Amino acid sequence: MKQIDKLLISPQASILEALHIIDKGTAQIALVVDTNQRLIGTITDGDIRRGILKGIDLKSEVNLIMKTDPITSLEADSKDIVFAKMKNYNLKQIPITDPDGKIVRLELLGEIIRHERSDNWVVLMAGGLGTRLGELTRDCPKPLLKVGSKPILEVILENFISNGFYRFIISVNYKAEMIMEYFGNGLKWGVEIIYLQENKRLGTAGALSLLPFIPDKPILVMNGDLLTKVNFQQLLDFHLDTRAKATMCVREYEFQVPYGVVKVDNYRLQSIEEKPVQHFFISGGIYVISPEVLQYIPEETFYDMPSLFDKLLQINAPTSAFPIREYWMDIGRMDDFERANSEYLEGIF
Repeated sequence: MKQIDKLLISPQASILEALHIIDKGTAQIALVVDTNQRLIGTITDGDIRRGILKGIDLKSEVNLIMKTDPITSLEADSKDIVFAKMKNYNLKQIPITDPDGKIVRLELLGEIIRHERSDNWVVLMAGGLGTRLGELTRDCPKPLLKVGSKPILEVILENFISNGFYRFIISVNYKAEMIMEYFGNGLKWGVEIIYLQENKRLGTAGALSLLPFIPDKPILVMNGDLLTKVNFQQLLDFHLDTRAKATMCVREYEFQVPYGVVKVDNYRLQSIEEKPVQHFFISGGIYVISPEVLQYIPEETFYDMPSLFDKLLQINAPTSAFPIREYWMDIGRMDDFERANSEYLEGIF
């Protein structure tokens, strides 16, 4: 691979710098080297997201999150050996070093390109009433409200298509005929679209009980009123790498208490913290569900994703949280809709 220097970073560099390297290039990796360009670690998108979940600040040094024992191959190794390692360890890239450990190049498993096709089905939940948007949704379902010049759901659809997805299932209820007429079978976009028709509201998980088949790969599920720049291929990789049965995308949410918080033990004053900021992770409305999880969703019953994840936690099924660090907007209220239109025109997403 050419321009290997653009992937190199020192162990004292910030995680933000590594993030910039990963996001800017197609290799999706940063290589941590010492002053002699000897490889001492690697950083991928997954490493950064796991660091976020641990509360590590993005301004911290990369040595806090880097993988210190990466799989490598020697410069003298044949192509067969290199690709056998990549296959055995399920790697998309592998650093090539000389006998002294100095980085020589990075081998990629094929060309990692943005438009790589993915056979995974994408389920878009578009059956909500949109009551918080008032008169706007009286005659038009929220997924068809326009952001810029296109309906919200079309923006979402095209974002998935640009990430290589071509199989879509749209769950509809309120004014379903309008959505089905607009998107049809997907031929206009060169993709496949089928529909789940809810006769009553079934919730973000309950609608999956209407699937006419059991997919053979994990499915992506997303609310039909979200605008985001999440890298869905990285999300799928994270789901598989963590061996999760279900993965929930989460966002950091800050809440500042508007008063001084007093800590008391019995009647003794212990401390006073003035207007502290509380940090939480909240659901981002995007999920990856492995096929075997579908058996836990009751039929013809309102069932939301939090209930499904609660069920999986009760039976000790492995679940994962994927922190969203990209653009994300939930169009739930009028001010959200107005802001989305403004940011769309500004080219923010």
